Amino acid sequence: MTTLDQPLPEPSTGRRGDVAKVFVSGCINGSPIRYNRTNVELRSPIWDRWRADGRIVTMCPELASGFQVPRPPAEIVGGTARDVVEGRAVVREDNGRDVTEQFLVGARLAVERAASTGCIAALLTDGSPSCGSTYQYDGSFSGATRPGRGVVAEHFIEFGIPVFAEHQIEAVDALLRRADGAADDPSET
Repeated sequence: MTTLDQPLPEPSTGRRGDVAKVFVSGCINGSPIRYNRTNVELRSPIWDRWRADGRIVTMCPELASGFQVPRPPAEIVGGTARDVVEGRAVVREDNGRDVTEQFLVGARLAVERAASTGCIAALLTDGSPSCGSTYQYDGSFSGATRPGRGVVAEHFIEFGIPVFAEHQIEAVDALLRRADGAADDPSET
């Protein structure tokens, strides 16, 4: 039985330890592990507070599924992330190689990690064929974009974990604070 054939863990109550957690794409404020050896810089006092509070659960689904750095760029071709999950579209590298299975495995591993650590939300790198939450590249490798999610984001939504792009950190913080019962406490800003 492959990882994709096994049932997902039960959804979390959102609490493991003292605070609600957030799953974060490994390339956000991390090592240069994106396909092109870059990371996504995010400067925010919210991020600093999350780190100090132990809220961040970080992972790169693409590395977890066996991709290397650097790697060829990949895009969803022939449909949406939902179509990829349902077998009607694929994820291809710009050299034509079908990497759909690796993206599905990475998505599965990300959801398992988030569920097992009590994550109630995911802050993901937008535009990525894995982690994009508001837009995707259109599959033509021309730089054109379209609204949509990546394969990991689609799995999180399916599992009931809301997804946010890195520029939506304030919305994630509000969700975490509500989960902790501290949304109206001005000392938490």
